[in-house]
Amino acid sequence: MLYALAALFTFQLVGEAMVQFFQLPFPGALLGALLLLIGLLIYGRLPQALEQTSQMLLQNMMLLFIPTIAGVMLHFDRIANEWKPFLVAGIAGAAITFLVTAFTFKWMLAREKPQQEAP
Repeated sequence: MLYALAALFTFQLVGEAMVQFFQLPFPGALLGALLLLIGLLIYGRLPQALEQTSQMLLQNMMLLFIPTIAGVMLHFDRIANEWKPFLVAGIAGAAITFLVTAFTFKWMLAREKPQQEAP
């Protein structure tokens, strides 16, 4: 588990460093996650330690959001003044997530049907 956490934090750190160095306009954690995805695609499989650690983190995801929610409450006056962009971003983000999930699920079902029919 320690190696898996170290790998996750290392990819996040590399992503943050690349965003700062190249002055990229998106979060370093996102770039780190993309680098991790590319690394796993090249490696060809998901290491068991990384899978177990990721499962544990996903099961406790709500605990990871508590600092973010508390941070948002510190800027509640700004959110009250600029609520429209937050509302649009929330609705658009949810819609995009819903569509991507639906298309991915449909693609995975179509991909699995030929495997089930070929005994």
